[in-house]
Amino acid sequence: MSDYLSGLNDIQYKAVTHINGPLLVIAGPGSGKTRVLTYRIAHLVKTGIPPWEILALTFTNKAAREMKERIAGVVGDKANQIWAGTFHSIFARILRSEAEKIGFPSNFSIYDASDAKSAITAIIKAQGLDPKVYAANKVYSRISMAKNQLVSPQAYATDPDRIMQDKSAKMPYVYKIYDLYVKKCAQSGAMDFDDLLYQMHRLLDLNPDNVVEKYRKKFKYVLVDEFQDTNSLQYGIIQLLVNYPGSPRNICVVGDDAQSIYAFRGATIQNILDFERDYPELVVYKLEQNYRSTNYIVQAANDVIAYNSKQIRKKIFTDKGTGEQIKVMRAVTDKEEARLVAESIVEMKNRLHLKNEDFAILYRVNAQSRVFEEALKNKRLAYKVYGGMSFYERKEVKDTLSYLRTIINPKDEEALARIVNYPTRGIGDTSLTKLRNAAAERGLGLWEALKAAPQLGVGGRAGRSMVEFVAMIETFQRWAKDDDAYELAKRVVRMTGINDQLKKDKTAEGKARVDNVQELLDGIKSFVEEDEVDELLDDVLDKSLTSYLQNIALITDFDNDANENDRVKLMSVHAAKGLEFPAVFIVGLEENLFPSTMALKAKDSRSATDEERRLFYVAITRAEQYLTLSYASSRYRFGKMQYNNSSRFLEEISPSCLALAQPMGNRATVSGVKRYQNSRPMANSGRQLRKSELPKIKDFRPSPVQKLLPGVKVMHERFGKGKIIAVDGGDKKVATILFGERIGEKRIMLKYAKLMIID
Repeated sequence: MSDYLSGLNDIQYKAVTHINGPLLVIAGPGSGKTRVLTYRIAHLVKTGIPPWEILALTFTNKAAREMKERIAGVVGDKANQIWAGTFHSIFARILRSEAEKIGFPSNFSIYDASDAKSAITAIIKAQGLDPKVYAANKVYSRISMAKNQLVSPQAYATDPDRIMQDKSAKMPYVYKIYDLYVKKCAQSGAMDFDDLLYQMHRLLDLNPDNVVEKYRKKFKYVLVDEFQDTNSLQYGIIQLLVNYPGSPRNICVVGDDAQSIYAFRGATIQNILDFERDYPELVVYKLEQNYRSTNYIVQAANDVIAYNSKQIRKKIFTDKGTGEQIKVMRAVTDKEEARLVAESIVEMKNRLHLKNEDFAILYRVNAQSRVFEEALKNKRLAYKVYGGMSFYERKEVKDTLSYLRTIINPKDEEALARIVNYPTRGIGDTSLTKLRNAAAERGLGLWEALKAAPQLGVGGRAGRSMVEFVAMIETFQRWAKDDDAYELAKRVVRMTGINDQLKKDKTAEGKARVDNVQELLDGIKSFVEEDEVDELLDDVLDKSLTSYLQNIALITDFDNDANENDRVKLMSVHAAKGLEFPAVFIVGLEENLFPSTMALKAKDSRSATDEERRLFYVAITRAEQYLTLSYASSRYRFGKMQYNNSSRFLEEISPSCLALAQPMGNRATVSGVKRYQNSRPMANSGRQLRKSELPKIKDFRPSPVQKLLPGVKVMHERFGKGKIIAVDGGDKKVATILFGERIGEKRIMLKYAKLMIID
């Protein structure tokens, strides 16, 4: 037996060595999914399948790189000949070769979300529509959803349901914006991220004889990672390549329906649930052994997901030992919840000798991070929030990249418009509007118009600047034929005046912008000097500017994430998918937060709540050894205090898995934990507290501060009934108040206390 097969369990071995016909691998969390997928590809090569006949599609560049590295460990340099990459990168590579068949240049630009929204904003303005009503984000989202459902502008305009939805949103002209946006992209020689899928499908659909046959013959074996995250369009492309009369149907998909959490992006769980319908001869293997987590964590995950109706049934198990029970922390407020989490991290670091980087705090929505950041700062715990502004979204970086994009494709009007007067060169809005109007009458794009500015009636300083700008770009284009990406980028930063412009600002922010541009150049230098194979473009690494720009366009935040030393990680559950941590805190486990209000009030609330439950399942299974679940009885939302029931998901976990953090003294603590005894402790104990101890807000009227004296019984909006024990502090009076057993003793400044005296 080959070495790479010797470390597999029985089910993994069967999945890896299955050669022909359709195969579905249901891979539970921590079950060795990546190992099975990569070793299966390596095994195909080992059995004589030419590597260039294998297509492996992933969702992240990181996954593609890891895949190639592991395959190379088994088959060596042959791994470089396998077509392995993200859906977008592989399709971009094919479209570069075939784009002219659908009316695009081979050097088309790739618009990111910011570019696309900018183009849509310009269309909205040109059409005289209200930008407050036709918000670019909303319009872009509608267009994106249409493309991912394979709906053309023409089909959109005749779809009564979509038109009705737009009218209900007071945006009846979205269909027109969609049509103009598609035409603008075509004129600019550009595709957005959705187009890399949409145009790929269009390419195959419109060219059944020459293109489809070419790639059907080329890709004899197709493998798809994270299949549960595919949308209808992605599956449609796969079907065109694999599912046709006479096909050997050598398709292997790997995924887990229980981890399908991207419906908001258009992903559909039905692709994996209905896969057997399309391939009746399907062979299914279930990877059910978890190599990541201890038994209490695995059992909790099994308990929760069992409540979902639509699923491929499986039972995850582990041999990692029983482990510690899952701790549950109840806090009175979200601020207290954050403090308890921070204190728990300190306590666990001391008791278990863990590092900051071993901890992750996971939440349902990004806005929850604020209180945890404050609490971690107070405890002097280093942390990093994932989901902030990407490096490539910063203005100075986008400005520099727009110059580079324009050099490669001057028809890229979003990039061109961004830099035509940056740094300032006397081409104002008035001159540009005059030029655009004259160009529109002649059917010219912005680049052609700039080249012909004097002939189009733009004279004076603006006209001369336009001519000089064109000459500068054309000079860069000539250099681009010989210079590598770094040498050209360095010249651009120096000769355009970007560097000088930024250095004029001597503030800390100005210095940071200069550093960011330098970091960009350093990144380009690193790209040029890399000696590895480029999985995005060709078998041989291309050092050109075109290659670099495509590489950057397809990079995600996590692909660029460097290990920033010892930091607690804060992120949404969605961002945590695919990751694992020794110790995990899942916070904000309250009804209308997790599960979300949107899910609970959705038209199909059952399906939406099932997806929320899958999201919780993903969160639980990120933990290796230690898991803590927390919620707050009250928190401010939309400027108002809201009282919360604990999440229904907490009720779905077997009590034997849980340990409740008990209140001690004047606060809750994770020491002195008590094992649950009741069958459904979370809902019962939480609701009893709110009914018996929290006040009736409509009857609440704060009493005068001067009447708040020791011995007086009071009611507090959040903490319920209590008794003032002492008052001290001189002018800034502070009361020590003993509330109920759950709350304990609190010290509150009377000026802001809002206490009502009761009998």
